Amino acid sequence: MRVRRRGTSTAATAVLCGTLLLAACGPGGAGGAQGSPPARTADAPARLPVPRGAGSDVPDDFNGDGHRDLVLNDLVKKDSHADDAGIGIVYGGPHGLAPGARQLLTPKRRAAPTEGRLPAVFDAEEGCDLDGDGFTDLIVSTDPPYDGQGRPPVPLQVLFGSPAGLTGRAVRLTVPDRARFGNDWPDQPVCGDFDGDGSEDLVLHASGGRLSYLRGPFGRNGAPRAAGAPLASPGEVPAGPAADVDGDGSDDLVVRAAQGAGPASLVLGGPAGPVRTGTRLPAGVDVALGRFGRGTALDAAVGGAAETSLRYDLPTPAARAALTVPGTMLDAADFDGDGRDELVSSGSRLRVLRAGPAGLSGTGAVTLAPPAPGTTRVLAAGDFDGDGRADLVVRTHRGGTRDTVAVYRGSAEDLLGRRPAMTFSSSEFLSG
Repeated sequence: MRVRRRGTSTAATAVLCGTLLLAACGPGGAGGAQGSPPARTADAPARLPVPRGAGSDVPDDFNGDGHRDLVLNDLVKKDSHADDAGIGIVYGGPHGLAPGARQLLTPKRRAAPTEGRLPAVFDAEEGCDLDGDGFTDLIVSTDPPYDGQGRPPVPLQVLFGSPAGLTGRAVRLTVPDRARFGNDWPDQPVCGDFDGDGSEDLVLHASGGRLSYLRGPFGRNGAPRAAGAPLASPGEVPAGPAADVDGDGSDDLVVRAAQGAGPASLVLGGPAGPVRTGTRLPAGVDVALGRFGRGTALDAAVGGAAETSLRYDLPTPAARAALTVPGTMLDAADFDGDGRDELVSSGSRLRVLRAGPAGLSGTGAVTLAPPAPGTTRVLAAGDFDGDGRADLVVRTHRGGTRDTVAVYRGSAEDLLGRRPAMTFSSSEFLSG
């Protein structure tokens, strides 16, 4: 899961309106959100029960039923002065996302207190199965009390998945002092199996060109199996999602030198974790890893304000190219099921660049017209309906009280349907 953080966008199914899931179709149904009014609790569809699962290895499957779920930060509010509504979870099913099967996670009901105080901030950051029980867990960011003196407390908490989804209260993530460096907040988590032992680990921001590395599996108390001294790194801002770029069984990750636009590097995992600096990537705003079709290894796309730079066949690029397509925010997924990943750019426009045997090309790029006016960003790209093709979920917001979430279904014919298969609003969570 790649959750866009606040300030970037809102930190990856299609459901056809009708039959059992008719109640899940959002206000106005597909295409009906053009003139949607400000959020109202009454707009929420009838509630559906969260399906109970037995565990799975599907990404972002909090209830373990074998179907991918969706996380929503920055839910709309009843009015612009209202408090943050919390985190929304839309659960999936055999036909894709079902907004009626939804769950609202608020700090009052779900957060762990620090020094007797509940946080006001509750933002989803990462999702992975930290304890290895077959249910995805959600890592959230909070605002624990801090007087500005010395080392700040750990702001991250973990909500553990279960057969009924994310139902319990969070626990504070344990980051041992020996794994920290300097007096920065230990945040910006990235999940991955960086040592290749089959368990999910976490990499966090430290400071001074170092990363905190926590080895999984994690206990239900939020403590890692092991954590050593911070790792030296070509940067201190880890960026997800992680991927096994070189095929050695250990995940690798992108590390940025600093927040915002700038250079980045690929850091390779291994038995000791992510300690080997691989390819240095060009400066840019965002980085996406995918199999774009030029060779057999993973490739990198680095988005900039004027163009998107490509590095093929990582970790030692055999070829490079540039496309005159700006890439403020990038995502990669295989929308037509041919084994190659397309690239989504959601900067000034929402465009999908096709992949072919020679790599990515701007020729024949698909431009998606959002179903409502406003600022549009990608929420997720992944296979929600289980047909072997990725789907694209985007959110268009107009201030803090109106939004439309649109789901475009992957297609072998034209990558993505030119019209969303369904739309709904995060106002549905205002009813709880």
